[in-house]
Amino acid sequence: MTTAAGELAAELSGFRKVQRLAYECAEAVAAQLVPGVTEREAARMQREWLRERGVRDWFHLPFAWFGDRTAFVNFRVPLQFFPTNRRLEPGMPFILDMAPVYDGCTADIGYSGSLGGNAVQDRLLDDLAAHRELILDSTRERRPLREIYEDVDRLMARQGYANRHRAYPFGVIAHKVDRVKERRWSPHVFGFGTQSLKGLAADALHGHREGWSPLWSPYRFSDHPPQPGLWAVEPHLGFRGTGAKFEEILVVTDSRDPEQSAFWLDDDLPHVRRWAGEK
Repeated sequence: MTTAAGELAAELSGFRKVQRLAYECAEAVAAQLVPGVTEREAARMQREWLRERGVRDWFHLPFAWFGDRTAFVNFRVPLQFFPTNRRLEPGMPFILDMAPVYDGCTADIGYSGSLGGNAVQDRLLDDLAAHRELILDSTRERRPLREIYEDVDRLMARQGYANRHRAYPFGVIAHKVDRVKERRWSPHVFGFGTQSLKGLAADALHGHREGWSPLWSPYRFSDHPPQPGLWAVEPHLGFRGTGAKFEEILVVTDSRDPEQSAFWLDDDLPHVRRWAGEK
């Protein structure tokens, strides 16, 4: 292993650790959800679980969406993303989304499930597997991010679904994440950690000068090949008031080896185990 490869492996281990911690949180909280729990209570459960394990900063605070809010039905302004008093009911789909920072490393994950089973969301989750494969293959081909986004759109249309990540600010399917300077006290603004926002803003300024963006969107500013770094990717499908997504880190490098030029940070995640037929 070269020095550079060793440094990359050491760096990625910290991001893998916090991503696994976030997914462990999602599974633990999902197991505690019962009828009558509100989105706000589910978000608080995520915060408390992670804080008990040492998390003190966030890229963004935890979200929880229940029922048709998993498909962002009638979402028009950013404030609608924040947790509400919507109560969970039997058979109702839910999504838990959190972005903790731990030891300076950032994760941003999305976990989809339902209370007692939901056949529509199960189908959505199964069909997300093709999107994970498409995104990886296209990134390795160094196709422009905007084109990959459009290919994801076309795949969703063939599957009969609506693109719900387009409802996110700037319509992003992904954004870059990086190391964050640790502080004793880490404030947040509108649910986003100020240190992480500073890092994203610095990336945006740097990228603007060099012709790339830290946001992976359907717009012209994303019309460039994948930029080396870590990308939190979240394809989000919607169908008749039900939504499902995964979110995890995609690693992009400048290697000429296709398999090393882009790869998912971790394949031992709940949705990947699901597709492999594991529990």
